[in-house]
Amino acid sequence: MRIKNVRVFTEAQRFKEGEICIADGLFTEQKNDTGEVLDGKGCYAIPGLIDIHLHGCKGHDFCDGTSGALEAIARYEASVGVTAIAPAVMTLPVEQLEYILSVAADHRRKGGEGADVLGINMEGPFISRQKKGAQDEAHMIPCSLEVFRRFQAAAEGLVRYIAVAPEEPGALAFVEQMHGGVTVSVGHTNATYEQARAAFERGASHAIHLYNAMSPFTHRAPGVVGAVADSGHVAAELICDGVHVHPAVVRATFSMLGSDRIILVSDSMRATGMPDGDYTLGGQAVHVEGRRAVSVSDGVLAGSVTHLMDCMRTAVKEMAVPLEEAVACATVNPAKSLGEYGMYGSISPGKKAHLVLLDQELHVRAVIKDGKRLV
Repeated sequence: MRIKNVRVFTEAQRFKEGEICIADGLFTEQKNDTGEVLDGKGCYAIPGLIDIHLHGCKGHDFCDGTSGALEAIARYEASVGVTAIAPAVMTLPVEQLEYILSVAADHRRKGGEGADVLGINMEGPFISRQKKGAQDEAHMIPCSLEVFRRFQAAAEGLVRYIAVAPEEPGALAFVEQMHGGVTVSVGHTNATYEQARAAFERGASHAIHLYNAMSPFTHRAPGVVGAVADSGHVAAELICDGVHVHPAVVRATFSMLGSDRIILVSDSMRATGMPDGDYTLGGQAVHVEGRRAVSVSDGVLAGSVTHLMDCMRTAVKEMAVPLEEAVACATVNPAKSLGEYGMYGSISPGKKAHLVLLDQELHVRAVIKDGKRLV
């Protein structure tokens, strides 16, 4: 396949007029004049997006724990240009989480249609009741290396992120014990600046949905956000759905951290792509109206109803984030965070041919995955 007349997002994270060649499901430098030729009509050509924090969509949730739910999520995500995912679990009983993780491992082993499952983001159960958000506090437990090993065994090594609240007993020791390609996240936490810094100094390197479900950022008590800003090795998830973080704060965060440390995520729940109404998230009742999903019990935000492509579009069109930076934060940065940049995250020879064409209004005009057009 050859895609001509496009503005290609390059390794330099700039757009350049050119064309793209694909062979055997991979990007290639070699032109193929005998294969399909697609006229991009001046569209932006960007890598397929990678969402490292989503719960579900189209009426399905990863924590449903069924192959059918995960397959439906993967198909929908690919249809909107999100061609790789690391779905997130909620706080549930340990045995239930083990089963959910085993379903994901089976899916990964067998392969399937839709977005590639590159990992799992464990948002619970080692978190704080004070900043539980829509998580079920009944199933929150202290950090345990033994329990984590059970999770990773069930997932067949697919767990990429494990969240902790640094202020909780045993959390810092747990951070020090974690090795082997698993990223320790700080999230759902009421940690002070000093407590969060202690976790980052011991090896934690990720922050779950910055600003949300964590201690606030103020001028005398900078909390987790201040600790992230002062820890140059830490990447931060940011939800740009127009609900979770004010546009002015999004812009300030880009100035404070720099675009190379920000990963756009959706935090989408099962109501994404569905009408307003009543849904569930992690067993908790959730009401959805417009862009807003809230827990019925206490009115707190309960995930989002916006997929990552719409979040990226919102960041650019409603929050004044430069397009090149927004694209990198939804492709390059998550691929690097997952340790998958060798095959994902950019339009480079030898990498998987995951590609999205966007028109000038950033609407999806084509989705190509593994060299085959899906949309």
